[in-house]
Formats: sequence, structure tokens, C-alpha cells
Amino acid sequence: MQNTRIWFSKRGRAKYISHLDLMRAMSRTVRRAGLPIWYTEGFNPHPYLSFALPLPLGQEGLREAMDIRLLEDMPLDEIARRFDGVLPEGIEILGASQPWCGPGEIAAAEYEITIPCEDAEGFCARAERLLADKALTATKMGKQGHRKIEKEIALAPLILSYGLRAGEGEARLACTLAAGSEHNLNPALLCEALGAQTPQITRVRLLRGDGSDWE
Repeated sequence: MQNTRIWFSKRGRAKYISHLDLMRAMSRTVRRAGLPIWYTEGFNPHPYLSFALPLPLGQEGLREAMDIRLLEDMPLDEIARRFDGVLPEGIEILGASQPWCGPGEIAAAEYEITIPCEDAEGFCARAERLLADKALTATKMGKQGHRKIEKEIALAPLILSYGLRAGEGEARLACTLAAGSEHNLNPALLCEALGAQTPQITRVRLLRGDGSDWE
């Protein structure tokens, strides 16, 4: 068997495809591509697909990863080529590679966030003050037993780096946030804490704990 990591971007209208629908769409895609995909065993076998840190609904990704398992070895460029013409709108295959890192090695994610605003300079000044505040918090829904409750989380330890820039009619925030199974900050929560309205959030890449690319 051959384990292969497919790199793809998810942009435009595709950002509104939920993770469940993405799994269904990519399952159909690998079948249409004619790849010798390995199916899980059991009563309801399905193609083996695994996604690293799925994107929240409404966010774009420039370099997302999907792992597949093939029954026979194939050249990586041939695997990537097979996806031509069978992908949903807004999803583009960037290439294929051998998986070097496991999902547990993901420690951070790099984002580019565009925030529409009339006074970009003023927004950046306010955001700088908030980001410098070690007491900055956000509220998210969590679980306590079977009940859903609101939880307040401290944001400062989860913001690894950031940079703000004012433009014409918009502010741009480049940031690296904790991500993975242990600590994970949804950039939408950060935007909410900063008072950012209708932000355009794009995940640029995933990172390991030492700051290197997750590959």
C-alpha cells in the first residue's frame, strides 16, 4: 500500500463547504479520478481519507492536506494529475507528497486576515492595544458533561506572533496561532475579541513546534 498526502487549496465559494461535505466531495473525487483507493473494512466500507486540522466553515486555506491510501504504488505527479477536471469549484490540487509528519505534530497555524473598516488606522491602533493586553479573553461554547456552557479562554498564550497593517478601507492582520490537538485558537474568536466585523480569514500553512512547515 502507498500512503500519500494530497495538498490542496480551498478558496472562494468552496470555503462554505462544511468539513463533512468536503469529505463526501473528496470521496467522490478520488473515485472519479480512477485512483486505486483503499477502502476501510467493515459493514459500510468507504474510501480512506484523513484531513489534518479541518478548516472551520467560512475560512479559506492555501495549503490544506488530505491523506489517502492506495492499493498500489503510483508516481506522485500522476496521482496529482488524476484530479484534473474532477474537483469541486474552488478546490485546487497543489501536488502530492509522502507524508512526513503526523497530525499530532501540528502545533501552530499561520493566518492572513483582512478586516474591512472605514478607519483602518484607528482599528489597527485599537487592535495593537488589545493584542498587547495579557488579559485579553474570548468566550466560546464548550461542554460540561452533556450540557453546553460558555467558557472564557485566555488568548495571549495562544497568540504566538502577529503583525498589523492599515490599508485603504481595510486592515490586515498576519498572525500565527496555536493549533492542534492540545491547544487550538480559532482565528474567528480572535477577530471577535478585536471587534473585527466580517473578516476574511485565510490559513496559509500549518507549522510544527519548532516553527518549521508541517509536511
